Amino acid sequence: MALMITDECINCDVCEPECPNQAIYMGEEIYEIDPSRCTECVGHFDEPQCVQVCPVSCIPIHPEHIESHETLWQKYQRLQKSAQPLSAAGEEPPPASA
Repeated sequence: MALMITDECINCDVCEPECPNQAIYMGEEIYEIDPSRCTECVGHFDEPQCVQVCPVSCIPIHPEHIESHETLWQKYQRLQKSAQPLSAAGEEPPPASA
């Protein structure tokens, strides 16, 4: 279940820095949530942090992106794996230039 930001958003800027998946970004008029990156904070927190800090309660579940807890967990794991530096993934880092 990815979340979405409705047009009630007042662009207060509090949600974007709270997102551990960097799924929130400034759209043309209001903040938006990338459903491919939103895990509803599964893997990070017990509750979605953007929902917790939103002063106008404009972040409901996106009806077009309903996902199970297991699917959100798998998305979290995929995002974490893609965020690992090469050395953490078993690759050697490039040599430092002298």
